[in-house]
Amino acid sequence: MTTTPTRVTRTSPVSRVDDDVATRLLESSRLLSFDPMTEVDWDAPLDPTLYGLSPEWSTLYGTPLWDTMSEEQRVTLTRHEMSSIMSTGIWFEMILQQMVLRDLYATDPGRAEFQFGLTEIADECRHSIMFARAMEKMGIAAYYPTRTAIELARGYKTLATGESAYGGVLVAEEVLDIMQRDLMRDDRILPIIKDTSRIHVVEESRHMTFAREEMKASLVGVGTLRRHHSALLISIVASVIVGNLVNKDVYAAAGLDPARAIEAARTNAHHASMMRSSSAHLMEFLGETGLLTGPARRIYQRLHML
Repeated sequence: MTTTPTRVTRTSPVSRVDDDVATRLLESSRLLSFDPMTEVDWDAPLDPTLYGLSPEWSTLYGTPLWDTMSEEQRVTLTRHEMSSIMSTGIWFEMILQQMVLRDLYATDPGRAEFQFGLTEIADECRHSIMFARAMEKMGIAAYYPTRTAIELARGYKTLATGESAYGGVLVAEEVLDIMQRDLMRDDRILPIIKDTSRIHVVEESRHMTFAREEMKASLVGVGTLRRHHSALLISIVASVIVGNLVNKDVYAAAGLDPARAIEAARTNAHHASMMRSSSAHLMEFLGETGLLTGPARRIYQRLHML
C-alpha cells in the first residue's frame, strides 16, 4: 500500500511572521523582480551635465555655499554623495544578510517566511552588486564607514535579534526610500541612478513589509524593559547609519574646503527638513509599536529624523 507522507508542523519557540503575509511577498517577488545586469544600460555613456542625485537631496543644497559652487562642482558633489550612500548601502546590506541568515538558521524551511527570507538575501546580493557597478561606472572609489562604525557593527550583526535586528534593517531601508522615489523620476540625474533607484524601491518595499511584520511578531508579549532596550538600540543603529551616509571626503572631491562644507552641511535646515520627511513613516511605525521612547526620541531629533 502506498502512503502519502504527512508534513508535521512544529511550533517555533518564538513568534513568527504569519505565513499569509510571507506568501504574498513571495508571490510579489515572483511577479516583480529585476536583474540589474540586464535592466540597467551599463554601456551608455555618462552625460557630464547630469547629477548623481537630485540637487534637493544634496547635503549642501539650500546653503550659501551651494550658491557659490559652479555647476561642475554641484554635479561632482552629487555623484560622490550618491557613491557614499551606495557604499554605506552595501555595508549595511551585508550586515542585513548575516542577521537574516542567522534568524532563519534551523527554522522550518517549508514555511513561506523561511523562503522569503532567502529571497530577500538574494535581492540584497543583487543590490550590492548593482551599487558597486554604478560606482565603478561613475569612476568613483567606494567610501567606507568610520572604523568605529565598522567595529560596532560586528557586535550588532552577531548579537542583535528580533525587533532589534529587524528594526535596524527597517531604518536602513526607510531612510532612503523617499529619496530614491524622487531619484527614479528625476530626469536631471544619470539614467543608471534612475534605474538602480527604481529597482531598489520596488524590491525594498517588500523587505520593509517583511521587517515590520518580523518586528511586530517579535514584540508580542514582551515587557517594558525589553521594549525600551530595543528602542534605544534601534535609535543608536539609526545614528550610526545616518552618520555614515555621506562621507566627509565627498566635499574635497568636489574641490570644496572640507571644514567649511562640513559646517554648512551640519547646519543645513533644508536637508534637515528632507530627513524628517523621509523618516515620517518610520517614526509613525516606531510610535505604534512602542519603540519611540524618550531616549530614542532624543536621538532621532538630533539626527533630524523627528
